[in-house]
Amino acid sequence: MSVAGWFIVLLALVGANIPFLNQRLFAVVPLRLPAPTGRKAAKKSAWIRIGELIVLYFVVGTLGFMLEAQAGNRFEQGWQFYAITFSLFVVLAFPGFTYQYLVKRR
Repeated sequence: MSVAGWFIVLLALVGANIPFLNQRLFAVVPLRLPAPTGRKAAKKSAWIRIGELIVLYFVVGTLGFMLEAQAGNRFEQGWQFYAITFSLFVVLAFPGFTYQYLVKRR
């Protein structure tokens, strides 16, 4: 696998976990979320995180497509390719999901 391929895999790993590791939109834009009663700080809803995950999938995919086109061997892909790569992107998001929802913090 070339350096560009490993770069896309690493970028996908980072991009898939960004929605779960912070409370900002795309790790940049602070959100004004109402704090629920009994909690210390407000958290992003799961729907916002899913939306971020989908947008970041397309951003990483576009960068991968650009690197592939630059290498000179661009291939047309069917819906199966996008279904599999989105599934892999969701699997790469598992560490962030685990940290956000399954790890108990004291």
